[in-house]
Amino acid sequence: MFQCKVRWLVTLLSLLNTYDVDAESEDELYEVVNITDYARRHQWWSLVFGNSTGPIAEKYSVASQIMMGGVTGWCTGYLFQRVGKIVATAVGGGFLLLQIANHSGYVQVDWRKVEKDVNKAKKHLKKKANKAAPELNSFIEESTEFVKRNIVISGGFVGGFLLGLAS
Repeated sequence: MFQCKVRWLVTLLSLLNTYDVDAESEDELYEVVNITDYARRHQWWSLVFGNSTGPIAEKYSVASQIMMGGVTGWCTGYLFQRVGKIVATAVGGGFLLLQIANHSGYVQVDWRKVEKDVNKAKKHLKKKANKAAPELNSFIEESTEFVKRNIVISGGFVGGFLLGLAS
């Protein structure tokens, strides 16, 4: 697939008389071309593909990417912290109330039935986990590729997220 794209690009560049295709061997035919510099020098690229093509690294400076990632990460971390505290308080308070009710005699728990239901839920989850694994793997691969393509903004996001959790 990569060779097909390179051949397409070489053919396109030769039509525009900006690249000499009279190479002696196949190795010389596949020269590395920096498309970002080429697109900046030639106006037709923007007319054909638009100004918003390419990864985010081509559109904004490194400082802007770190700032955008940091701000969105901080907001996400701050909300995650606040919502996490509320959820932890609600769940912990619920368990505390159930324990007080159990100790006072208002609630009696059949622990054998609880253990039986938990074991049944474990078996059900194991069946479902095997079916969801391919979807989860593809999501993880897509996320990894996104982070690799946008490493600067992703790094800013992680830093901002950790600062948001700490604030």
